[in-house]
Amino acid sequence: MSVTGTEVNATIAALVSTAVSELAATKFTAAYADTLWLLVCGMLVFFMQCGFALLEAGTVRAKNTKNILLKNLLDACVGAIVWWGWGFMVAYDAGSPFIGGTETTDMAPRFFLSAYDAGKGGEDDNGYQYAAWFFQYVFAAAAATIVSGAMAERTQLSGYIVYTTIITGFIYPVVVHWGWSSSGWFSAFNTLTEDGKKTWEGGLVDFAGSGIVHMTGGVAALVGAKVVGPRTGRFDESGKPIPMPGHSTTLQVMGTFILWLGWYGFNPGSTLGLSPDSYTKIAARCVVTTTLSAAAGGITNLVMERFGPSMWCDHTWSVGAACNGILAGLVSITAGCSVLLPGSAVIAGIVGTGVFYFLASKIVLNVCKIDDPLDAFAVHGSAGFFAVIFANTAAHPTYAYGAATKDTGVALGVALGTLMAEIGWVAGCSVIMFFPLKLMGMLRVTAEMEAAGMDVSKHGGSAYVSDTSAKAEA
Repeated sequence: MSVTGTEVNATIAALVSTAVSELAATKFTAAYADTLWLLVCGMLVFFMQCGFALLEAGTVRAKNTKNILLKNLLDACVGAIVWWGWGFMVAYDAGSPFIGGTETTDMAPRFFLSAYDAGKGGEDDNGYQYAAWFFQYVFAAAAATIVSGAMAERTQLSGYIVYTTIITGFIYPVVVHWGWSSSGWFSAFNTLTEDGKKTWEGGLVDFAGSGIVHMTGGVAALVGAKVVGPRTGRFDESGKPIPMPGHSTTLQVMGTFILWLGWYGFNPGSTLGLSPDSYTKIAARCVVTTTLSAAAGGITNLVMERFGPSMWCDHTWSVGAACNGILAGLVSITAGCSVLLPGSAVIAGIVGTGVFYFLASKIVLNVCKIDDPLDAFAVHGSAGFFAVIFANTAAHPTYAYGAATKDTGVALGVALGTLMAEIGWVAGCSVIMFFPLKLMGMLRVTAEMEAAGMDVSKHGGSAYVSDTSAKAEA
């Protein structure tokens, strides 16, 4: 018995119709798509913790591998508890322009209780609130992770847990409230403007957090690295830096690639959904601008290290320079990924890396004598500073919002004023946080522990099995 093309088409049409009917019966709506989008993008950002772990492990010496890996694990663990306990409420609950939770605590029962009335701040029908909490948690964990790299190889675990808790639970959430909440003083999403509480010139463009996330982590990292002091032997008697190369270029490169992948959750995911249709277009644009800025940054820093000033550069084709250039390029586009054209994204990667990252990296080490093993401030702090300025002054008129819709002078003023406030807040809080830890002896390990390596002194032995041990086991 032969089957005609008409019969096949009719069968396919019937199957499609049945599938559509079944889908409709599940009451699938755009809200479910938004929840799924946040969950998937959040998982990509969470995977960035793996990227940070590999990058930091490869950049430190082998004797401190276990220590830095444990700290990255604790970022995820401590960050989750703190963000659930109160961090998310401080960041996003209703409140004053300065801090959340001062007017209502609707968010508290949503996360502390297992069963509750959806009409009293509880679980919504499509799970979006839980997805939003998860997405914002992974951002908070990323901000805290930035600091650990700058203070690697000489910081006590107890001090690390304390400062991670404070950053995740207070310093970072306050900045988030300022810039992303519905009542923050420079938030472009401030819904209180109808009540006369005007957002400053329409609010700042920092779409995915070059300033709010990365600069916050970078500034805290700079203060922490300064207070804890350089690693023993990092500078000679004249103050000239002595190279302390990491033990695995392979781990550095793998970590960089994983971070690049995670940024495809970080930036496009900041649409916070795929509906309406414009969000889909924004997400697609973010993928393209993110890719181009990262690529431009990697090439730029590779060339800068090869042909830059002899007093600062080793004139090699440095793998590490390419890795940090890619990361600086990614930070440089994070604020403006949704409002810049692809050509502008290339410019962001070149300038953010070739000027802001490069100069900050060299000045912090060679002039300020601050030992930052991961270049955390240069990558996240300096490039993040540039990214916010560029996003607000170079946004395409079709995509611009907030202060970026005004003339360049106003947009620049809003960006600079906001950045100064962020730096003042984070640096000030970091000084208040790190100095007491140092005075109490909770910040730095002893010279003996540092010399032996923290893996042996604190974590039960080396991360790697030696040839002698391998032969003995055989």
